[in-house]
Amino acid sequence: MGLGYLTLNRLSSTLSGGESQRINLATSLGSNLVGSLYILDEPSIGLHPRDTSRLIDVLKHLKKLGNTVLVVEHDEEIIRAADEIIDIGPKAGRLGGEVVFHGTNKALYSKKNSLTARYLTGEMQIPVPMIRRKWHNSIEIKGARENNLRNLTIKFPLNNLTVITGVSGSGKSSLVGSVLYPALSRHLNEYGKQPGEFDQLTIDTSSLGSVEFVDQNPIGRSSRSNPVTYLKAYDEIRKLYAVQQLSKYNHFSPSHFSFNVDGGRCDECQGEGIIKVEMQFMADVELVCESCGGKRFKKEILDVRYRGKNIHNILEQTVNEAIDFFSSGEDSLEKRIVEKLRPLSDVGLGYIKLGQASSTLSGGESQRVKLASYLGKERSISPSVFIFDEPTTGLHFHDIRKLLDSFNALIERGHSILIIEHNLEVIKCADWVIDLGPGGGEQGGNLIFEGTPEELIKCDKSYTGKYLRPKLRT
Repeated sequence: MGLGYLTLNRLSSTLSGGESQRINLATSLGSNLVGSLYILDEPSIGLHPRDTSRLIDVLKHLKKLGNTVLVVEHDEEIIRAADEIIDIGPKAGRLGGEVVFHGTNKALYSKKNSLTARYLTGEMQIPVPMIRRKWHNSIEIKGARENNLRNLTIKFPLNNLTVITGVSGSGKSSLVGSVLYPALSRHLNEYGKQPGEFDQLTIDTSSLGSVEFVDQNPIGRSSRSNPVTYLKAYDEIRKLYAVQQLSKYNHFSPSHFSFNVDGGRCDECQGEGIIKVEMQFMADVELVCESCGGKRFKKEILDVRYRGKNIHNILEQTVNEAIDFFSSGEDSLEKRIVEKLRPLSDVGLGYIKLGQASSTLSGGESQRVKLASYLGKERSISPSVFIFDEPTTGLHFHDIRKLLDSFNALIERGHSILIIEHNLEVIKCADWVIDLGPGGGEQGGNLIFEGTPEELIKCDKSYTGKYLRPKLRT
């Protein structure tokens, strides 16, 4: 199942969700249970295509033992291996929630209103770039020896899309997360954690301003934080409500429409819309606030309306709904709101609600909210290096296409993108690929290849190249 690289003393808290699921699967195989229902949520997370086939064999073996296996998944190979498919859509958010298809793979391919079917048949696809960007400047790490890295010297190109590949445990995270990022952060930002073992860092240009590691951690620490507060779009929405006639009459300022400070927020729930009841021996219970009915604000604040909607109604809209709503107005505040919300839609998050708590977002969604925040910043910011660790986690083919468009938009502004990734759709779109391996753990840590995807598929030593070939020859 692709876990041979794990050490026996590895802490469970350091395992990814996919690794934890696969360990549980291994335990189940040893118990020989029958008549059980296994529900797996994206078990392919963190898996190289080489190991996905092993995972499929395990799932099929569980079925042969007399069990039922239900998998929530976006991986193409696992979808094609399924006996039965349930496709939900047709799109996301308010445009989804329907069973678009239920049946066999063969029957799915003829379903025209299914985005999944259209990508599987090739009717829709993520195109291979016509040209690969050339590069002149780079960041070079010499003598990287952290964990299983074998004294590597590698150049990371600037001003293009670079993807770090390799089987699970080959050293990708050690190279990028433990050596490159902390070393670069200390050099550019003059702060950061202690880098792993290496000899020298060299940067070819003086124009590089900063490095950003766009991880999957939650976007806010407060339970009241949400995507629109993170992107500062809510500041403009509060200003818009503060200039309405009823607000002026009652002397309401923008702060009255904030659920983070006293004034307009509900005094009972402190702007959260829920009351958390602590249970001594059980999990805490969350109840809808009786005072505001879950609407977060006092009645006099909710009486203020803009084009028929109060502040609660706005927060209940999805991003795409809000863009449509504010786009029809002529006010300069409305235009600024649309400008700040548009990046969320561009990265495929048009389905989330404006007031959705950040704690309910998945790791992949949180990562894309951060990406949207960078897309929304002024173009005048200095050239930066953006590092992503498996940003395709939880993404459908259609969403990956939008994600790649967002990466290209950042590169066009003079930035550089560096991605740790297993997804073949992303790898085939890279300008430059750095492949580690050949295996994981003690069998990994070597530089197998560096170059373009077209050159990678000619490298016989690379597992990545082997699985990438069909993607570049169709």
